[in-house]
Amino acid sequence: MTDLIRNNRVLWTIQVLLAALFLFAGGYKLFAPADQLAAAAPGAPIPFLRFIATMEILGAFGLILPGLFGIKQFLTPLAAAGLVIIMIGAVVVTALTVSAVAALFPLTVGVLATLVALGRRRHAVA
Repeated sequence: MTDLIRNNRVLWTIQVLLAALFLFAGGYKLFAPADQLAAAAPGAPIPFLRFIATMEILGAFGLILPGLFGIKQFLTPLAAAGLVIIMIGAVVVTALTVSAVAALFPLTVGVLATLVALGRRRHAVA
């Protein structure tokens, strides 16, 4: 029982941190002027970046709101899995355009999102 409570607290901590990160990153990409966004991500189409931003914001909400309200909690692991997919793309793009070292950050975020997806899947099933 204490492992479940401890795991729940760890998962919640990770979820809140990831939600803050994705709200910030998605909000920047969604509301930044197009020329600023083009300079930050050269070669990426602006509509695609805006789509990714929207998915990041929705994913952030999906990490927090189902558990907070206790409704449709199966959506949390789905949101985390969606964010993992986004982070896989971020790792590849960063490794190809910047450096392998710079790709460690999105890789770490992706691993944390994977932990949430797996951990909350267990909680949703149990």
